[in-house]
Amino acid sequence: MDTYHDLISQTFDFPTADFTVQDHELQFHGIDLMGLVEKYGTPLRLTYLPKISSQIQRAKKWFAEGIEKTGYTGSYSYAYCTKSSHFRFVLEEALKNDIHLETSSWFDISIIRNLHAQGKVDKQKHIICNGFKPEAYKKEIADLINDGFVNCMPIIDSPNEIEYYHDNVREKVNLGMRLASDEEPRFQFYTSRLGVRYADVIPLYEQRIKDDPRFTLTMLHYFINTGIKDTSYYWSELSRFVHKYCELRKVCPTLTTIDIGGGFPIQTSIQPEYDYPYMVAEILRTIQRICKEEGVPEPNIFTEFGIFTVGESGAIIYSILDEKLQNDKELWYMIDGSFITNLPDTWALNQRFIMLAVNGWNKSYKKLQLGGLTCDSQDYYNAEKHIYQVFLPERKPTDAQPLYVGFFHTGAYQESLSGYGGIKHCLIPAPQHVILDRAADGTLTDTVFAPQQEAGSMMRILGYE
Repeated sequence: MDTYHDLISQTFDFPTADFTVQDHELQFHGIDLMGLVEKYGTPLRLTYLPKISSQIQRAKKWFAEGIEKTGYTGSYSYAYCTKSSHFRFVLEEALKNDIHLETSSWFDISIIRNLHAQGKVDKQKHIICNGFKPEAYKKEIADLINDGFVNCMPIIDSPNEIEYYHDNVREKVNLGMRLASDEEPRFQFYTSRLGVRYADVIPLYEQRIKDDPRFTLTMLHYFINTGIKDTSYYWSELSRFVHKYCELRKVCPTLTTIDIGGGFPIQTSIQPEYDYPYMVAEILRTIQRICKEEGVPEPNIFTEFGIFTVGESGAIIYSILDEKLQNDKELWYMIDGSFITNLPDTWALNQRFIMLAVNGWNKSYKKLQLGGLTCDSQDYYNAEKHIYQVFLPERKPTDAQPLYVGFFHTGAYQESLSGYGGIKHCLIPAPQHVILDRAADGTLTDTVFAPQQEAGSMMRILGYE
């Protein structure tokens, strides 16, 4: 019978730059995963910091090459969307790459101030403040501006938001305005709840912004919920947005920049599916063509890549505790963790991550389903994106070591959605989290960021202690 290694090699173009096999064990970015498992045990969450910088530099390179290829006259700036992962080690790694930051909550401003106190963010850094803003968020933004953060930019999400800045901002401030994009037809609503209606953009500028000497409208922003994809829907919405930029630019000469939001996807399969350079070049050509038709300057471009920045840096490894044959053909491997609590997007959004065995690549394989530890019937994983089934190496009672399985590119949103450090379904503990980095000479370092959650912390949260 073919081995698990044969299955993967025949199904995908394998090995890849990120995934290789040595001595029948999986390597991730050249990292000895079994060595980490033997050192720390499972379940084990990993963050590989160099991948964050690598992703940022890749995107900058694609835009630089696209600008050169198309002759685009505007500049490009990279911002990190902090909500994808707020952890300090993520922000500090990202900031090594001359980027800007995008916020979505008043608590983000506390992070900005902390990084400023450490000397990692100066008052010239662009802080793009997005989202619908309660009073506390608007106050934090106004305080940053009044404290001299000259490029803290509120992105107006609602016409009424501007009144707070009229009343509370003392310094001159650059403003942005978010447009409410139309959603794909599959959504239950037609227009995004976020942003200003297209029809309200010019009246809002002329009546509430234009004549206030403190305010300069410099940025127009939009975001497509489904991300940057090569679909008629995406190109239609981008074109509509750029036409509105041109219309507003003709009455607002200070408008120099557009923000096309986030939306670069990450790899959820071993097989690459997305042509990043092509998409970047087409975005630039689309903007360039419309601006030429409308007779306005090509704008500077900001993006706010969050998942793309941090997603591929993450992984989580489980051991297979046991197997259960529930009928003649449904074999279950039971993991020592939970999909609902550790990888909530697999449950809430049916998100697929790259899943590979960590060891046992020389063994024959079986079709199976993976089950989590909670009592919830939805705590399972039974399909890969391309195979539409799950295959893993065969287990035998005489095996010298357990079988381990890894889920990769899990670095965005999973900790925050699952409530990091809080109470999990069925009180399944949060796994140990290890940070991986490389020294200047390439030597791998591993540091425990957080040990596995203990019963005592749950008892305190629940009020028993």
